[in-house]
Order: sequence, then structure tokens, then C-alpha cells
Amino acid sequence: MQFDKYKGIHPGAILERELKKRGIAQRPFALEIGIAPQSFNQIIKTKRPLPLSTALKIEKALNFEEGTLALLQTYYDIKIYKTKGDMMQKPNLIRLRKNLFWDTDINTIDWEKQSKAVIERIFERGNISEKKEIIRFYGALKVRNIISDLTTRTKFTRGIDHNFNKA
Repeated sequence: MQFDKYKGIHPGAILERELKKRGIAQRPFALEIGIAPQSFNQIIKTKRPLPLSTALKIEKALNFEEGTLALLQTYYDIKIYKTKGDMMQKPNLIRLRKNLFWDTDINTIDWEKQSKAVIERIFERGNISEKKEIIRFYGALKVRNIISDLTTRTKFTRGIDHNFNKA
């Protein structure tokens, strides 16, 4: 089975398609290979992961190359992990007003590369909850270091120090 095009898709969805293509009913197939029909249905409906032992039974019954469904489950897990990872790589945008970033699309900000500019902007124009979110996201040490590293200690940057202590 050529599975490169299926990377990132839950193996249950692929299995459901394969069973339909072969005209095999789910319940009798599940019973035949020793899997509870309810569990098998949850896998087919992508509501639960495909365990290795189950993948091997299915692969044997359908004459798939050994490890195919297990690899698809792994690729799906990687996709889910990366998606969750992406969500963790930016602050909670619900807590930030989009108009603070009027000159750019807030969804395209590289939060790590532009951390200095983001921190400076939030501490210049943000409210207390926005400042707290930035401190939570970057960590108090990083925020404090960026604020103290600003080369020109103007009235604005002294105000940032004051705002940091209030947040």
C-alpha cells in the first residue's frame, strides 16, 4: 500500500475506505479478528487511536504490508503533536487586542523572532491582562531582560519598568 499521500490522516479513516472498497462489513470483520465491534467502530470513526496490536491483526487480515497502519498512526500522532506544539508557540491571542498590532496580521507574527518588539509594544500600549499574558508566555525573566536591555532609556522605557512591576 502506497501511504505517503495518507501521512497525517487517521488510519481509521483509511481503513473505513478500504473496507467499503472491498465490501467488508465492519462488525463481522471486527469479530473475525477478535476486536470488540464498539472499539473498532471508534477507530474507524477516528475517535480513538489504532493500537499496534490491533493494527497488526487488521494488516494480516487485509494482506497489508506489516507496519503500514502502525506507521500511519505514528504519522497522525506526529501531526497532532505538531498542531498542539504550534498552539503552544504563541500567546493566547484571545487575551490580546488585535488593534495593538494594527500594522500587521496578529496571526502571522513570529512570536519568538519578534519577541523584543512584541514585549515593547504590549508594555507601551497594553492593558494589565495583556501584560500578564505576555509575561506568562515569555516568562518574567525574558520580559524583564528585554525591557532592561532597551538601549535608549527614555521616559517611555522607564514607564515600561513601572508597568512590568504592576503586571
